[in-house]
Amino acid sequence: MPTTALYNMDGAAIGEVELSDAIFAAPVNVAAMHLVVRSILANKRQGNQSALTRGEVRGGGRKIYRQKGTGNARHHGNRAPQFKHGGVVFAPKPRDYVINVPRKVRRLAFKSAMTSRLIDGDIIVIDALQLAEAKTRLMAKFLSNFELKNNTMLVLPGRDETVIRAGGNIPKLQTSYVNTLNVYDILKAGKIILTQDALKGVEEVYA
Repeated sequence: MPTTALYNMDGAAIGEVELSDAIFAAPVNVAAMHLVVRSILANKRQGNQSALTRGEVRGGGRKIYRQKGTGNARHHGNRAPQFKHGGVVFAPKPRDYVINVPRKVRRLAFKSAMTSRLIDGDIIVIDALQLAEAKTRLMAKFLSNFELKNNTMLVLPGRDETVIRAGGNIPKLQTSYVNTLNVYDILKAGKIILTQDALKGVEEVYA
């Protein structure tokens, strides 16, 4: 069973915590993570792009000049793609970019992502996160205890207004919850900080 250090809010190690084999000691499947990340990014696309083809542009019904005898190329209306104000060739239309991924593959990708981040030493577990006030300086002081330089994801067991407001103005901090974790955010974050309660929630939900 894998273990990792347990820290307090001051950044001092106060012991060790055991981690679930199912989540933090799973085989790392790169293909599953790649598919799920593609799915997450594709599902964020609105797919509402639209342009007009030559048959949809208003006007241009009259032939611009006679077929023969002018020495020019043969044309019909002036709404063909080569003309100004003409239609678009293969015009994009609204479409759905959703990529459906089986649940088993999503679970496999999640476990692979968490295992890979633990192997890289990017997961930090703290006993609890309690701020006296919703102040940015308190959150910044807490983060400085761990000497975090890159983007950081803070995982909470549930919504905590004090923590959310305290970290709202810190540009490199992303607050997430146990039920909103996804593979893309896990892989994108530089460091991942979990409270003990959040860790238990992750193991209960995803194990």
